[in-house]
Amino acid sequence: MKIVSKISLLLAATSPLTSAFAPSTTGAMRRALALRAGEKLPITATEEVMSQKKHGTSDKPVQKDLRWKCDYDTADRICNFNRHYAEHAGYWTSTTFLNEVDRENPTEYYDSVTGELLFTAPVGRTMEEYLKESQSHGWPSFRDEEVNWDFVRCLPDGECVSTSGTHLGHNIPDKNGNRYCINLVSVAGRPEE
Repeated sequence: MKIVSKISLLLAATSPLTSAFAPSTTGAMRRALALRAGEKLPITATEEVMSQKKHGTSDKPVQKDLRWKCDYDTADRICNFNRHYAEHAGYWTSTTFLNEVDRENPTEYYDSVTGELLFTAPVGRTMEEYLKESQSHGWPSFRDEEVNWDFVRCLPDGECVSTSGTHLGHNIPDKNGNRYCINLVSVAGRPEE
């Protein structure tokens, strides 16, 4: 019975119809499947994903109209021409993020280069808990169940990246598990149509 349920969930999560009509639901179903199947998180990648491309480690610059009034030049530098540094601690609180974020429903965070859905938060905790943890660490902080593993990977050194080569931040585990400290400028994109 359990095998049939997992297969049904896998088929639903990978169905072209599901993907076409509900991408965030599909990502949530895939996350749930990975966690239920006991997949070890984070999902890792090799250095190949961060190889030089047309525009640094990505094929193109960040989107021009980033959400929350994130600075374009800072975002492009951190996303595409950086492997080790971050926006300054607390940068995200100097943007319009705290005034604009939905306090009642989870927020979707998109790759600033490709527009792919990378994170959805909060999941399994309140917005107050999510913001408190993020403020205590200085960057938006996501947990395993908030990551869209279709497009997010971690390198062996803890660097967190998108599958297209966008530098996102770092996995800095704590007593509660994996904690992905992510630059807001890296996830301030808009979904591309």
